[in-house]
Amino acid sequence: MKFINNAVAIGLVLLSNQFVVAQKTNEYSKVWVADNGDGTYKNPILHADYSDPDAIRVGDDYYMTASSFNCIPGLPILHSKDMVNWELVNYALKKQPPFDVFDTPQHGNGVWAPCIRYHNDEFYIYYPDPDYGIYMIKTKDPKGLWSDPILIKEGKGLIDPTPLWDDDGKAYLGFAFAGSRAGIKSMLAVCTMNPEGTLANDDAVMVLDGHFDEATVEGPKLYKRNGYYYIFAPAGGVPTGWQTVMRSKNIFGPYEKRKVMDQGKSAINGPHQGAWVDTQTGEDWFFHFQDKGAYGRIVHLQPMKWVNDWPVIGVDKDKDGKGEPVLTYKKPNVGKTYPIMTPPDSDEFNSPKLGLQWEWHANAQVYWGLPTGMGYYSMFCRPMPEKAVNLFDVPNILLQKFPANEFTATAKMTFNARFDGESVGLVIMGLDYSMLKVKQQNGELFISQTTCKNADKKAVESENKGVKLAAKTFYLQVKVKEGGICSFFYSLDGKKFESLGEDFKSREGKWIGAKLGFTALREGKINDAGSIDIDWFRFTK
Repeated sequence: MKFINNAVAIGLVLLSNQFVVAQKTNEYSKVWVADNGDGTYKNPILHADYSDPDAIRVGDDYYMTASSFNCIPGLPILHSKDMVNWELVNYALKKQPPFDVFDTPQHGNGVWAPCIRYHNDEFYIYYPDPDYGIYMIKTKDPKGLWSDPILIKEGKGLIDPTPLWDDDGKAYLGFAFAGSRAGIKSMLAVCTMNPEGTLANDDAVMVLDGHFDEATVEGPKLYKRNGYYYIFAPAGGVPTGWQTVMRSKNIFGPYEKRKVMDQGKSAINGPHQGAWVDTQTGEDWFFHFQDKGAYGRIVHLQPMKWVNDWPVIGVDKDKDGKGEPVLTYKKPNVGKTYPIMTPPDSDEFNSPKLGLQWEWHANAQVYWGLPTGMGYYSMFCRPMPEKAVNLFDVPNILLQKFPANEFTATAKMTFNARFDGESVGLVIMGLDYSMLKVKQQNGELFISQTTCKNADKKAVESENKGVKLAAKTFYLQVKVKEGGICSFFYSLDGKKFESLGEDFKSREGKWIGAKLGFTALREGKINDAGSIDIDWFRFTK
């Protein structure tokens, strides 16, 4: 919330920050909460695009990461005490290498499915970049700084790494292949690593050829239990697949395999790819995603049990040895009860740091925007990239994930336009996008709806007739209904909202869900820029 007086602002920010810390456990999303408050939970536990989730337990704490592709900061770090209530606490990747590449948008590239592990008192994340190979980063404090990425296995099309440190001190790395880069796919391989996990050797062995009955097998996760090596792996494709598990007494096989979860008669399509995690009390659970189109790949939690050293994930209603997903279930028994918690969505911009819910489409530059510590975030009107024909090639778009299936998002903004041709907007971004754009023309502000279909294919925007705005402070709003249908509104007083434009059906991005947030652009290059001060951004039902 924007303040008037700087001195008052500083005092209020300090008080506000103290209050936020003191009240943190009582603040949660108004649009999606998985904890039912009665000892049960509902799926998805995260109705947001944390795709390819992987998770671990370290003592009484659970940590999760997910793929982030070209969005920066990347590799989100989520923390939970009970596997149902999650907070977003950090990003492991502040800037994505190679920097000269990821300083511009690289849609669908970058960080693919990662794997998080804890070994020798350190947290490790192995992540693939399908154009370069497999990287490793690590830290002693997952909420602090992570090391710079090390390329441990170079190779185009090597994806979905999973390390395993064995009981004898030997280390292994499982991985898959991206057909778009490697020219082969639907196969899993395992190689050895040095004990430090910093170098994977060129001695890979194929442990599964999925072309026969496990098409598009990928995303392996290596575990060891009761003398068996296990490889959990999704197959069958992102929106339609199932979860397969392989086991062997030898890390290099031969492996037996079994389908342990599929959609069955449930409404959850393609339940697979995730992580097996246990509790301190001896329970077993499995995280997986569900592809939900414009909403991205949202995260579910399933009960899991072992039967004759085979896992069964979900509930096996027909007793055929494989489970199907649950929508509601008793919460994991972790020995205690913890407060309701969710990743952030609304933002008052009262902190001198940008909230963790926000990401850019490329490595961030300081002149895109700055927090002020005075109750607002300031974005500067940057020139459109020279070869950009629409927003798809614009790096400086401030965005966050859709947090629920239905919601209303409202922003209070002040446009400090300094030159004609500068514009700001509230955008729903994907392969198609639509936004409310406010632009200065002849010294006056006009608001319009701008839409682009097939933005990834260099399509040109269409724009409806603009409406003159009588003030530079205004409110922009989007209402998202089931199916990702978006309706836009604007207001000058925050009370009476006027509809503008046509309904827009949101569409996913390249391997990510649709996102929403802000633009600040200008025509041409000069040595100054106008700005948009975002006072607050609030989600309601």
